Amino acid sequence: MIRGLEHLSYEDRLRELGLFSLEKGRLQADLIAAFQYLTGAYRKDGEGLFTRMCSDKTRGNGCKLKEGRFRSDIKKKFFTMRVVKHWNRFPREAVAAPSLAVFKVRLDGSLSSLV
Repeated sequence: MIRGLEHLSYEDRLRELGLFSLEKGRLQADLIAAFQYLTGAYRKDGEGLFTRMCSDKTRGNGCKLKEGRFRSDIKKKFFTMRVVKHWNRFPREAVAAPSLAVFKVRLDGSLSSLV
């Protein structure tokens, strides 16, 4: 425990230290991996992992991901299912980032607004 922060709640301690919760940290790592798959960093492993629906008629970003349908609830915890909902909510500037470094900066800005 860091001295002086004992009286604060978990969320307040994270905010004071400038950190994300474990849940947001996992989401951040998942979205970074999804960006790498979609930009072609993992050529053979990422084939067919996501289905894109690119259109200029949609609000937000123009490259939405299609959510698959599963019969059992356990498959809703898969990587692809965890990422799709959040990816489709990101603005066009974040999704169309030219590099991974730029995407990480824009992702941090988007996730910090969720705190």
